[in-house]
Amino acid sequence: MNKFLLFSVFSILTINVMAQEKIVQTAGRDQLGAFAPKFAELNDDVLFGEVWSRTDKLGLRDRSVVTIASLISQGITDNSLVFHLQSARKNGITRTEIAEIITHIGFYAGWPKAWAAFNLAKGVWAEDTAGEDAKAAFQREMIFPIGEPNTAYAQYFTGNSYLAPISREQVSISNVTFEPRCRNNWHIHRATNGGGQMLIGVAGRGWYQEEGKPAVEILPGTVIHIPANVKHWHGAAADSWFAHLAFEVPGENASNEWLKPVTDEEYGQLDQR
Repeated sequence: MNKFLLFSVFSILTINVMAQEKIVQTAGRDQLGAFAPKFAELNDDVLFGEVWSRTDKLGLRDRSVVTIASLISQGITDNSLVFHLQSARKNGITRTEIAEIITHIGFYAGWPKAWAAFNLAKGVWAEDTAGEDAKAAFQREMIFPIGEPNTAYAQYFTGNSYLAPISREQVSISNVTFEPRCRNNWHIHRATNGGGQMLIGVAGRGWYQEEGKPAVEILPGTVIHIPANVKHWHGAAADSWFAHLAFEVPGENASNEWLKPVTDEEYGQLDQR
């Protein structure tokens, strides 16, 4: 086996130790801080700050599925379910997947409960109906497949992304597709020698940015060289689907460090044109 670890944010074959992500929640204090301060503390600091934050044990996507199933099974279809449906979408669960999840729950929890949940889920995923048509149109623009939902790394993306392995021989290559506004978290490809990543724009329009530098626009044919140990992010423009090939660069003691999401404020500063 090659002594180098070929590492990429996008590789589904990567063996990686994920850092625990801290979940920040203020809803308890915002809504009940003055009336029930202890409950607010338990909600924000324990339920979300500790339990939901154990992402090294169970990812946010899976926690969303468990929570949704529990709430629907109890017949809870109020704002708390809406919140967790919205979180599930943010954590990478697609419109097709939530429809299948609720259908499955219906056979165990009851048909009326599934109906009630569907009425809420339709609103949360409403814009994705048009998104499915846009995704199909985008696929026709490029030679490489869009692939499957990038669920393994969904917790490190804002919005939905898709992964299609292109080659796993000599050099690992993946085609990664982002829906509009989707981007990955700030991250660093660590290596003591060599390492890093190379991106080549395939279709649509996207962005690449290193910390402290202006964002670089990625169009079909644009080549981006990402050195090891450089903090950066990449993703789609606000008004365009986007796909790039990701080439893993061999390196010694390679690893990937996931950092905070790119905030809406940071993303909004880009020249989206």
